[in-house]
Amino acid sequence: MAIPDYQALMLPVLKTASDGREHKFSQLVEELASQFNLTTEERNELLPSGSQAIFTNRVGWARSYLKQADLLATPKRGFLTITQKGIELLARNPIKIDISVLEQYPGFIEFRNRKKDRNDSLIEASGLESNLTPEDALASAYNKLRSSLEAEILGAIKEASPAFFERLVIDLLVKMGYGGSRQDAGKALGKSGDGGIDGIINEDRLGLDVIYIQAKRWDGVVGRPEIQKFAGALQGQRARKGVFITTSSFSKEAKEFASFINTKIILIDGEQLSGLMAEHNVGVSIVGQYEVKKLDSDYFDNE
Repeated sequence: MAIPDYQALMLPVLKTASDGREHKFSQLVEELASQFNLTTEERNELLPSGSQAIFTNRVGWARSYLKQADLLATPKRGFLTITQKGIELLARNPIKIDISVLEQYPGFIEFRNRKKDRNDSLIEASGLESNLTPEDALASAYNKLRSSLEAEILGAIKEASPAFFERLVIDLLVKMGYGGSRQDAGKALGKSGDGGIDGIINEDRLGLDVIYIQAKRWDGVVGRPEIQKFAGALQGQRARKGVFITTSSFSKEAKEFASFINTKIILIDGEQLSGLMAEHNVGVSIVGQYEVKKLDSDYFDNE
């Protein structure tokens, strides 16, 4: 099943705490993961920042909002327990607990208004008005910006000259850690003289192995014949590794052929290429940076 949103977790969190005992947050997360029958992959899926598991983050926000409504209390760091208000709410047998339910409590209304008064209320408000946590809303906004950027990159690549495209490919591979210096990599470009190979680049800075490159600025789908031609050129060079990069896409037959042959051929289509360029800052510039911070528990452990 899909990872539940934070509002869907509010009632299960409160019910789990209904025994009146102090519950350790990490144990609560594990109990809820079992209740929702999450797979190991779903349980460990991370936020785009890689800083925390998505499920843990959403349980955390469910706990936080319940606490703001005075339905939960945190007697000590890392633990939670139900309050009298929480007990009274469960006694009414609610079908669900969501933001509309929390808005019945003055503590939560005060919390919401305090957040809306702040300059950073855009992300916070999006979480309160939907099923998104602030991190989910931030990730969604980031993904939209990233998709738009990658589309722009791919459009610019397709308008560039073939020679520029070949240089771009080398720039990217160098940024990814291949080929040593840009100058060394540039010398290797176009030196093979083989019709199926556009360039050669060192796999590492010492030149212990080389990678043969085919870079094609195509509009149509790249089929199996083109990959076979490239594989033949690699065999002619006694090469073991190759990268075929295109601005378009690969057919199913092309992908199957590349996966079955002994020679290692990596296929990179236009979408992957633009994504790698954005990731490694090739052809893009940074216009702003935002730091997402969390409490340093180690610092407060030394009180």
